[in-house]
Amino acid sequence: MPDESGLPDLARPDDDPRLWLEEIEGARALDWVARQNAATLAAFAGPRLDADREALRAALDQPDRVPYVTRRGGLLYNFWKDAARPRGLWRRTTLDSYRTDDPDWEVLLDLDALSAAEGADWVWQGAATLPGRHDRAMLRLSRGGGDAVVLREYDLAARAFVPGGFAAPEAKGGVDWIDRDTLLLSSALGEGMATASGYPRTVRLWRRGEDPLATRVLHEVGPEMMGLWGGVDREVPGRLVFAEQLGFYDQRVRLGDESGPTTLLDLPTDARATWQRGWLAVRRRGEWTVGGRTHAPDTVLGIRLDDFLAGGRDFTVLFVPGPRRAIQGFFWCDGALVLSVLDDLRPVFTRHRPGDGGWTAEPIGGLPTIGVVSVWPLDAEAEESDGTLLVEAQDPVTPPSLLLAPPGLPMPALLKRSPVLFHAAGLAVTRHEAVSVDGERIPYFQVGPEGGPTGEAPVHLTGYGGFRVSSLPTYMTRTGKLWLERGGTAVVANIRGGGEFGTAWHEAGRLALKARSHDDFAAVADDLVKRGVTRPGRIAAEGGSNGGLLIANMLVRYPERFGALFCTIPLIDMRRYTRLLAGASWIAEYGDPEKPEDWAFLQHVSAYHLAGAGRPYPPILLATTRRDDRVHPGHARKMAAKLQELGHDARFHEPEAGGHGFGKDNAEVAAFAALGAAFLRRAIGWEAPEAG
Repeated sequence: MPDESGLPDLARPDDDPRLWLEEIEGARALDWVARQNAATLAAFAGPRLDADREALRAALDQPDRVPYVTRRGGLLYNFWKDAARPRGLWRRTTLDSYRTDDPDWEVLLDLDALSAAEGADWVWQGAATLPGRHDRAMLRLSRGGGDAVVLREYDLAARAFVPGGFAAPEAKGGVDWIDRDTLLLSSALGEGMATASGYPRTVRLWRRGEDPLATRVLHEVGPEMMGLWGGVDREVPGRLVFAEQLGFYDQRVRLGDESGPTTLLDLPTDARATWQRGWLAVRRRGEWTVGGRTHAPDTVLGIRLDDFLAGGRDFTVLFVPGPRRAIQGFFWCDGALVLSVLDDLRPVFTRHRPGDGGWTAEPIGGLPTIGVVSVWPLDAEAEESDGTLLVEAQDPVTPPSLLLAPPGLPMPALLKRSPVLFHAAGLAVTRHEAVSVDGERIPYFQVGPEGGPTGEAPVHLTGYGGFRVSSLPTYMTRTGKLWLERGGTAVVANIRGGGEFGTAWHEAGRLALKARSHDDFAAVADDLVKRGVTRPGRIAAEGGSNGGLLIANMLVRYPERFGALFCTIPLIDMRRYTRLLAGASWIAEYGDPEKPEDWAFLQHVSAYHLAGAGRPYPPILLATTRRDDRVHPGHARKMAAKLQELGHDARFHEPEAGGHGFGKDNAEVAAFAALGAAFLRRAIGWEAPEAG
């Protein structure tokens, strides 16, 4: 019977018989988790799983893989994990040494030694060094891999934490250096100082020797906002930047100083703005009429910052999107704006430099035009940059290469090349398109044995379809080792809700249209059958986070198109998701279940509520991590429990650490992935159970 709101009984957020599974550390919940873990691990334990785990771990720990670096004060910094140091080493070297096959690394911090000495489950989350001198750093350390971090000041010369130095207990947020004795603190630390999403409500001025809870608040927002973050504009002495995140895609940016914000940037809240050396670049998600001209969504515009602040709106158009030509991002480097574009999924990069005579544009030469290419500044601090860029190039069967692109040179130079981590001989990469329920063409990339369809191919299918994130065919280390090496086929689907074709592609799979992105994924599975690649029972699909919502919906909406499903770190209960950890921050993506008009469409993708008896579902493994403080583990727990109660073939796995990912180190990542692959291979009949 409906209640007074008109919603079904099971849709009331507190009318759920499995709420006890949302108690992350509750005794009853942990007992249930322990029994589930034991049953799942016992079902797949054996020499084959052990061998898979160790083979993948060895690949992830390969000593000659690319050590990615950031330059600070002329030195290259890297954080490195391997078999000997699974938690990692923070280290640095010179560029000349880095170019060699065996760089001379100076170790700054051994996180394994620190964890052992302090008896803490530390996971590295980054460091902010003091600009200019880089002899001090604020370290971000997480317990078990969650997003919340402990902040501690570190002396790089002494290789020790600063006695009596800056230190703040665990909370979501971070800091920026104002000077050696002053920090800008954005933190959810303190009673009532977190938004409903769990992010900071305040930006504070933190002077050396002060208790972080007693610092002066420069700016504060209400708990209904997503969060507030502060930063230092080092080009203008004393200027601070305050970013009020209204929702996932909307923000207000204010300029100010140590007295607080003083000037609001007069921009639409759905615009993203960035500036350097007196020039401002802006991209808006929506159509924008400004300065007497109307610009399409995702158009990139440029103007002098002072002119803009004075009321000028005579923008220069720097990029205009096309139907399948989309901006992926843009950033400043040494006074030039670098645009990253996908032109029908092919990478294109251009450099736009402003001046008194207007803007000049040139392509960044020598970059690959196929595969996946990423470009970013070498230097961590904009004021220290000489314009040098780093370039990474890869494809599903070609390991990443790292190139250096100094200014003025026509071609980037190879710095490092990752080793081959799985056998790719005889594999072909092809691109195809499925037709979704409304006639839209959905691209997908297929990696598999040369020679064409077999009709029985064991297919590993992945997708994401949310938050304007593009799913690109990068090097497939995990899938390659656990699937492709055995003769399987892997597919990456570019479904709506992602950013492959810009904001329009995202909007077509957001809010009331979220179900459409799920239809797209099912269409790709169907197209693989129509093309004669495989049959439904041989398709194993995997997705995590928003992709976990996707996989859960494949279970309840399109069960006949899949042979097995691996649903990781997922959100599934769309009636309660806004009440769980960071869930409230995603209302702009999914809608607000507290509003009847939004629940009217959300209930059609809330797999937890849609799951029922009487319809055959493919086997599913739901896996999460207990230290995930972004997507609540209760989603996966409750869905697994409900499916088991209904008599479906559902397994569950929850390691204790890992955060919003597969694990805190390569051994844990390998164990998580190997278990999932073993489950999928067995469930689609590609692999028999282990003997014994």
